[in-house]
Formats: sequence, structure tokens, C-alpha cells
Amino acid sequence: MAIHLSAIKRLRQSKKAHLRNKAVISEIRTLTKNLRKEKDRSKAEALKNIIFSRLDKARKKGIIHSSTVANQKSKIAKFVNKIAA
Repeated sequence: MAIHLSAIKRLRQSKKAHLRNKAVISEIRTLTKNLRKEKDRSKAEALKNIIFSRLDKARKKGIIHSSTVANQKSKIAKFVNKIAA
């Protein structure tokens, strides 16, 4: 357990940051799952744009690594392109 006041404060801060980051990642995963269930191309395109935006924001904040974001965006784009027009 932390002894110094600064270490105690750092634990508090890291717990809050962990919860914020977890919420962002959870939202992205939920949106991706909803996209995978989608059969309509126009709705899938709209969801794709939302997911891309959230992924870019998470990358900018340092929550998700850039290469991971690139891989996820590529997979999502391939999936949306496969949906029958």
C-alpha cells in the first residue's frame, strides 16, 4: 500500500483514468458489435463513421495504440464493403 501522500493521490488519479478509458473502449466494442449485426448498408456506413470518429479520439488521447486503431479501422471497412449494396 502507498505510504506517501503523492502516491496515494496518484492511485486515486489512476483509478479514475482507468474507469474513463474502460468506458471509451467498452463503447467502441459495443458499437462494433452492433455494426457486425447490421444488414443494411446505409446504416452500416453511418455506424462506421461513428466508430472511426471514436477510434480516432481514443488514439489521440493515447487510450488505444495507433496501429491497433489502424487494424480495427481496416477490418471494419472491409466488413462494410462486403455488405450487399
